[in-house]
Amino acid sequence: MSTETVSFDAPDESNVLGHRSGLFVLFFTEMWERFSFYGMRVLLINFLTMALVGVNPGWEWTQENAAALFGTYAGLLYLTPIVGGIIADKITGYRWAVIIGAGLMTLGHACMALDTELSLYGGLALLVIGTGFFKPTMTSIISELYKKMPEKKDGAYTIYYMGVNAGAFFGMMLCGYLAEKIGWSWGFGLAGIFMFLGTIQFWLSKPLFGHIGDIPKNLPPVEEEQKNYKANEFTLIDKILIPVTALIGLLYIFNDPLSKIKDINILPKEFIFDANTISGPIVIVCIGLLLFLYLVFSRIFRYERIVRDRMIAFVILAFFTVFFWMAFEQGATSLVLFARDFTDRTLDGTAATIFNIINTFLTVGPLLIVSWVLYLLYKKTHVKILSSNIILMLSFVIMWGIVGWMLNREFNSKKYEFTYRMIQTEQIDEKTGEQAVNEKTGKLVYNYETITEASLLLSKDVIIDTIGSFIEYKEITGDVLVHEEQSSFKLLTEGKANELRGKYIELDRRSQIIKGTNLTLSKGIEITTSWFSILNSFFIIAFASLFSKWWESKYNPSGAIKFGLGLIVMGAGYAILAFGTADIPQGAEPGSVRVGMIWLILAYLFHTLGELCSSPVGLSFVSKLVPARMIGLMFGMWYLAIAIGNKLAATMGGMSEEIANEYSMSTFFWIVTAFPVISGVVIILLNPMIKRLMHGVK
Repeated sequence: MSTETVSFDAPDESNVLGHRSGLFVLFFTEMWERFSFYGMRVLLINFLTMALVGVNPGWEWTQENAAALFGTYAGLLYLTPIVGGIIADKITGYRWAVIIGAGLMTLGHACMALDTELSLYGGLALLVIGTGFFKPTMTSIISELYKKMPEKKDGAYTIYYMGVNAGAFFGMMLCGYLAEKIGWSWGFGLAGIFMFLGTIQFWLSKPLFGHIGDIPKNLPPVEEEQKNYKANEFTLIDKILIPVTALIGLLYIFNDPLSKIKDINILPKEFIFDANTISGPIVIVCIGLLLFLYLVFSRIFRYERIVRDRMIAFVILAFFTVFFWMAFEQGATSLVLFARDFTDRTLDGTAATIFNIINTFLTVGPLLIVSWVLYLLYKKTHVKILSSNIILMLSFVIMWGIVGWMLNREFNSKKYEFTYRMIQTEQIDEKTGEQAVNEKTGKLVYNYETITEASLLLSKDVIIDTIGSFIEYKEITGDVLVHEEQSSFKLLTEGKANELRGKYIELDRRSQIIKGTNLTLSKGIEITTSWFSILNSFFIIAFASLFSKWWESKYNPSGAIKFGLGLIVMGAGYAILAFGTADIPQGAEPGSVRVGMIWLILAYLFHTLGELCSSPVGLSFVSKLVPARMIGLMFGMWYLAIAIGNKLAATMGGMSEEIANEYSMSTFFWIVTAFPVISGVVIILLNPMIKRLMHGVK
């Protein structure tokens, strides 16, 4: 008689801060992935809409076109994980799915750093596919890691999501700074570098995970709930509607940017109705949505009553999720452009010094904490995964270096004021045919045109001197050449000036290079557009524990109430912006009027508070309300709702310029306010009905 020894590759059981060491490897892996994702996300709209000629030029796309592309990208990010999760479960296993996804995303960022149209589209495609593999697998590995310690799983997810926010925070700050101050390729490239290093450190950490995440060899055993569950077979109509609705959705999501950017229509411009009344793609996608709703509800109503009611409650929450994301994701489109074009981001003297001190604590504090976690991980795991730890340490050396360089640069930044000339002409009132008069002050109104090196002056022109300023990081003396970009002046070297002159000739445009004289020096900084986006991650870290205590107290409201409050509070953030922009006139040119940054800071605060109210409700309700056999489908439906919300957010963000020109910037923010506030009130009013439908589920 012989015996066979079966080896079992068990995961490492060493602990860091009371949790498995493997959790912190996942923490850093997700941190680098979020670093790269949010670092790229905060740049894309800004880059695409930046002027074609400038010190740091973009592609000069319209807001509508840029938002159409971003909306399709953002929507697909929440659809590909549905497929990626299935592939990971059945074929690759979770570890290989992470490696494949991270590798594809690294290539995607590398493509985007090349700064060509083909590489941009290819890079976005790789990022979408890579996210499909990466996104659904990380939490699955955590679930397996804590299978025997369910009581610690909530704490593990809390630590993991701190990694998410740390990555978002540093990604938007550092990628944004490099892109705006040095060049767009530097920002896109930095995102790729850290994604690459994150991939390697995860690959080298395999000894900590043992068998966890390996390629599946056998299907998991059927759980008791599934054994006793009566199957809801797919009918012929179901099998037809699933591919039909999916195809309609995909055709629309690709048709939107293709038709606007390249005038390529894969859906007819006119369908059923006249195109001037409602466009063909909109009609078709509405038909697709109606068919999809029929598919969902026809299946739901074939279940027994309690299951059916709970799933209806879930569908209601999923529906309102669309409005949550439609408002929240303005942070990637209209709010980025508002920060760039209409927010006063220049600080002088003492205000600049105070900001630099606050920004130093804001940056160095979290980086010290995360570095300390890395040190603790090294102490516990350097014997087993030394090479992985070395890669992590290299990543942090690079990040500390960039942070130190950035902070030193900002502390030594200088504001130079200079004199330049403008032509003053009378502004004529169209009604009276005479010079316009300001109704508030009673003063005559004039138009002003900046005199550039290409201006032709007439003897009758009224010339006035005016004061401009730019931010620089080295000593400048004498006369200067500057270039106006988004009503912000940039210093030109002689070489850069010649480059811009050549670009103007190539595009058959008049040079906008300006001569400045009488330089004076003072202390000053210009905050990057991307800096404001880090506030969401900062406020989450600052307030998450407070909200956690609220949810654990006796005052914990129901899920629907939380979700409704989140929507209303988020809407309040946009109402603040609507008040703050009330004095920006209709059709104001970007940079011509700027409001204080306090309005945008308060808006991000309220958006984050709204997110913290709504975040506990989302995916947790899938497992609570949906039968085990339907969890995969309903996860897909939840992600579909988020995808639709992201696409609608980008579409609305792309309309901000048009609405501001026809009405006002304040009107646009009031419109954005209305959607989440009305949705929040409705879902709170529906709370008694939703509680009945949930049949005791808390």
